[in-house]
Amino acid sequence: QVQLVESGGGLVQDGGSLRLSCAASGRTFSRSMGWFRQAPGKQREFVAASSWSNGITRYADSVKGRFTLSGDTAKNMVYLQMNSLKPEDTGVYYCAAGRSAVPSPELAAYDYWGQGTQVTVSS
Repeated sequence: QVQLVESGGGLVQDGGSLRLSCAASGRTFSRSMGWFRQAPGKQREFVAASSWSNGITRYADSVKGRFTLSGDTAKNMVYLQMNSLKPEDTGVYYCAAGRSAVPSPELAAYDYWGQGTQVTVSS
C-alpha cells in the first residue's frame, strides 16, 4: 500500500516559480513516480515521471526545460520544481506511484494517486 500527499501549490504570477512536494509512504523504490495535472474542463495529463531504480526521467514537451522532477529516496519524497510558469500551467497537480519502474506518461500505468494540490498562474 502506498499513500501520497502533495503540498506546495499556490497562486503565482506569470514567469514565477513553485516547488511541489509529494510525501510518500510505503514501498516506492521499485515504482516509477510521476506528476500529472488537470485543468478545469480538461483531462488529466502527464507532466513528468522518473524511476529511481534506473535513473530515467521523462517530461511532457510542454514543460521540458522549465520543470524538474527530483526525489529524496531516504525521505521518500518527490519534488517538482516549476520555473517560468505560464497561465496554461494552471491546474490541480497530482503525484502518482506507478505499477512498475517504467516512467510512463500513461495514466493507467499508475495505481496510487495523491489528493492533488492547486497551482494557479495569473497573467
